[in-house]
Amino acid sequence: MNKLSIIIVSWNAKDYLIKCLKSLDPELEGIESEIIVVDNASSDGSADAVQDQYPEVKLIRNDQNLGFAKANNIGINQSKGEYVCLMNSDIVVLKDCIRRLLEYMDSNQQIGVLGPKTLNGDGTLQRSCFSLPSVWNSFCRVLALDSIFPWTRIFGSRLMTYWGHDEIRNVEALNGCFLVVRRKALDEVGLLDEGFFIYGEDLDWCKRFGDGGWGVVFYPFASAVHFGGASSANAPIKFYIEMNKADLQYWHKHKGFPGELTYFIILLLHHTLRILGYAPLVLLNSTREKSAFKLKRSVELLRWLFSGHSFGRS
Repeated sequence: MNKLSIIIVSWNAKDYLIKCLKSLDPELEGIESEIIVVDNASSDGSADAVQDQYPEVKLIRNDQNLGFAKANNIGINQSKGEYVCLMNSDIVVLKDCIRRLLEYMDSNQQIGVLGPKTLNGDGTLQRSCFSLPSVWNSFCRVLALDSIFPWTRIFGSRLMTYWGHDEIRNVEALNGCFLVVRRKALDEVGLLDEGFFIYGEDLDWCKRFGDGGWGVVFYPFASAVHFGGASSANAPIKFYIEMNKADLQYWHKHKGFPGELTYFIILLLHHTLRILGYAPLVLLNSTREKSAFKLKRSVELLRWLFSGHSFGRS
């Protein structure tokens, strides 16, 4: 058994993927490890680039885009590490990040999932800890109360905007862009739920680890850069709809039909308000391009809610 297995799922993000692998070279020196890249039928030469430049990496080529959860599960099933690290292709690992995460996991056997501090490309903090969804914190997001009063726990609870990500902390959920998972905990909790195509699987997984008595912990003394949107930039509105679809699936799975219906209504309110807000900005030529995109995004989301969403999916 290796100490660490790193699973990287990639879809049309070749340049980011190669940067990610390059950043791991010095980080894995002296650590018994393996890297498994699962390519979801990329058309940009990602798989060939890995094969040519990193022949030591185990490369799995899917013949179609199987989604994030299923592709990760394929990689996990091929892995042998005591710890399994799920890492997005648009991550660049900073100095000593891997070593510090493993040392902390070794010293704290109750932790099932550990996440590092993630930074934006410009070095600013990227929020990677979340509270599990509730009716209250969802309505705070709808009314932008978490943006207006970001320092208050009452209104900023969903995105934890009241907290500086500057201390070790047990949290309810971590961003799935970079997670280290204990194999023992994984064996108890199970794989990612493949009912989630992309988005939502990390939230669901963290909830399941927490429900199983395992710690879900944020560790700020290990850092990585997460550029974000490496794959979703190819079709931002489509991916935005997928994100909301995943949210509805989460509510159905954990709160049943009443929860799903409640969140459906919350989404209707959210995007109706956004349309009413962005439409005047477009007409007034104020920040037209950005407002027009957000207006179109909300319109397409509402169109999908009324024509494409089927209740009862989990």
